[in-house]
Amino acid sequence: MAEYFNLPMLGQTMEEGTITKWLKAEGDYIRRGDIIAEVMTDKANLEVDATFEGYLRKILAAEGETVPVNAPIAIISKTPDEDISSLLTTSATSEPQPKATQSEAPEPARTAPSAETPATAAAGERLFISPRARRLAQEKGVPLTSLAGRGSGPQGRILERDVESVWQELMSAKPRVTPLAEKVAAEAGVDVAAVPGTGVGGRVTKEDVLRATAPSVAPTPPPPVAPPAGTQAIKLTGLRKLVAENVVKGFFSAPPVTLVVEVDMTDCVNLREQLLPEVEKAYGTRLTYTDLIVKAVARALREHPMMNATLQGDQILIHTDINVGVAVAVEDGLLVPVLKNADRKPLGEISRELRELADRARAGKSTPEDLSGGTFTVTNLGAYDVEMFNPVLVPGQTGILGVGRIAEKPAVREGQVVARHLMNLCLTFDHRVLDGAPAARFLQRVKQLLESPMLLLV
Repeated sequence: MAEYFNLPMLGQTMEEGTITKWLKAEGDYIRRGDIIAEVMTDKANLEVDATFEGYLRKILAAEGETVPVNAPIAIISKTPDEDISSLLTTSATSEPQPKATQSEAPEPARTAPSAETPATAAAGERLFISPRARRLAQEKGVPLTSLAGRGSGPQGRILERDVESVWQELMSAKPRVTPLAEKVAAEAGVDVAAVPGTGVGGRVTKEDVLRATAPSVAPTPPPPVAPPAGTQAIKLTGLRKLVAENVVKGFFSAPPVTLVVEVDMTDCVNLREQLLPEVEKAYGTRLTYTDLIVKAVARALREHPMMNATLQGDQILIHTDINVGVAVAVEDGLLVPVLKNADRKPLGEISRELRELADRARAGKSTPEDLSGGTFTVTNLGAYDVEMFNPVLVPGQTGILGVGRIAEKPAVREGQVVARHLMNLCLTFDHRVLDGAPAARFLQRVKQLLESPMLLLV
């Protein structure tokens, strides 16, 4: 039986995705686990793998098209010549239906508790709902109380089609709007009921709300201009476009202030040389200066929790976990994989995990888990001979630390000019969350830890 292949949720906060590339063509046979497409989310370019086998009969979402999670992007059939006209008609005229499966067919009543999940619908009343139906209800936000008495399965068991039916009724009773569009509308004071939707099935998207907030009489946009002679035009798409949007958001959503301090890394250089063979032997990785800096940052964040915070509305949320993102340069952009609970890990473990995260990022194999949950970021341009720079905040974070090169320079120590390994650290922070003095104390603590690196081993 032909089925829709819906866009899966590739991250906990994903609401929509843009098809950047189809890796399979219409007519190809697809096996479970095959990578069939690449999708750009709000965090990264990710791969979509097939969850069932069959022939790719029709691509419903073209490259460059943005679709919401769970919307159909393709039709897959068991045979290469199966009639799919009914699915084509449905996808063109209505909201996507859940794919038909054998689990929805009538089946004998079961008594094992694992076969059907009881749930409380109201006081004294219990529902029997299949695991697939429960999962669909959670995805679509259908209250269990609205499913009471609606089961069409054996002994009134609630199936996926019952959840879909109730969801359609709920949607017809109120505007179809994505969660992100609803949030944008609330912030802008826009009545989503009056906003025409251009999404799948007339769904109101974020873009629809933004158009509704624009002036009623807008100038006609100028026609596309051909690039001047002697230039090459590169369309801003994919990861490059994502980086551009995040940089603009990070720069203009918070008042950034940058502090710079010089660090004497001489003892750190010596300690790294001593630890290199031991770390490589125990963890199979080569200890880097970034590893030492991340360790120092994680320790300082634990002592200065306001730097490990997020401003949300009129609340400052201090994170209990210290998750340090480390910027990695990749083709056409920048990714920030995140080292979780960095303050609880020894140097060798930090080095090994950071190497694995960076390798996956450069190979285009980062997972949503790799790129989510960051509470602070470190970006190191020392390898490019950069002395200092103003790093741009990652949206939602209070601080980012820019790292310059380590260079041997003359320095005055106890009245004598000596050669020392010096480095600049550049801290950009959100002035709404904390002021210059507490930010400077955090940066000072990072400097102290790097200039006395034995403290990192305690």
